[in-house]
Amino acid sequence: MYKLCVLGSGSWGTAISNVIAEGGYDVALWCFLKEEYDMLTEFHEHKKYLPGTKLNDKIKYTCDIEEAVSGTDVIVVATPSFAVRQTVSKIKRVYDGQTVVCIAKGFEDETLKCLDEVISDELKTEKVCALSGPSHAEEVIKKMPTTLVAAARDDKTAKTVQDIFMRPYLRVYTSNDILGVELGAALKNIISLSTGISDGLGLGDNLKAALMTRGMAEIVRLGTAMGGKTETFYGLSGMGDLIVTCTSMHSRNRRAGILIGQGRTPEEAKKEVGMVVEGIIACESAYKLAKKYNVEMPIVNEAYNILYKGMAPADAINNLMTRSKKSEW
Repeated sequence: MYKLCVLGSGSWGTAISNVIAEGGYDVALWCFLKEEYDMLTEFHEHKKYLPGTKLNDKIKYTCDIEEAVSGTDVIVVATPSFAVRQTVSKIKRVYDGQTVVCIAKGFEDETLKCLDEVISDELKTEKVCALSGPSHAEEVIKKMPTTLVAAARDDKTAKTVQDIFMRPYLRVYTSNDILGVELGAALKNIISLSTGISDGLGLGDNLKAALMTRGMAEIVRLGTAMGGKTETFYGLSGMGDLIVTCTSMHSRNRRAGILIGQGRTPEEAKKEVGMVVEGIIACESAYKLAKKYNVEMPIVNEAYNILYKGMAPADAINNLMTRSKKSEW
């Protein structure tokens, strides 16, 4: 029986810890914040992010990251994208070749690397798996039917992760396109933010559908230019995750976008959402990657103008709608 640890006690890290525990596995959940540790140990419930659902008693909580990792078979990284390298660097002394599962989504802005690359860099391992797909923690914690994809460079790692996380309510597929899975997971957050801005402006369903569809085209263009497989972007970690984040109020990216469309600044929107908004962080990286790979990404460009150059959202929409004429494909 495998022993696991989850690094990060936010909504997704907490929900996935519960999934692991309900499979009968021993799991330690590492809390960066002492106040989260105190709350979880006292109430066995994440009252801030996942209120109303008691967590499995098999979950052990700790603020000692080395204690969490020591003696485990699988390490799950569930921190925000900007904290992945810093967090993983803390476990190098006790890392002993375990499989590492990344459930964070985004880029490292300084290097423009996907998060599996960051983990591989720090731990000098290829035993990294990305577990991704349309999966709001608020639904997974309630055992609502959900599907994910486990992507790794070798089939054995992907299948091991598939075996560990499969539940009657959680179906896991495998893939060997970890780059495509990581890119789809990161880039869809920018499109979700953009559709949220459209919603905040009150511009209707037609534009929302257009942003999702043309946003998917941008994801495929950049993703394939970087080496991802086209079919991956039309799968769970691409189109699947795009649909759920663009249409659900569980999506912090969509909620932040709505607030920006209503007139809040990006900083005000992040504060009001009260959680990390990965789409804002990923937008700058995607903007730079589009330049690096000479890929046309007009939606990403206009989102960047709103987020980092202070452009009015209505002006950005007008820029998209009045671009020069072209064929769809």
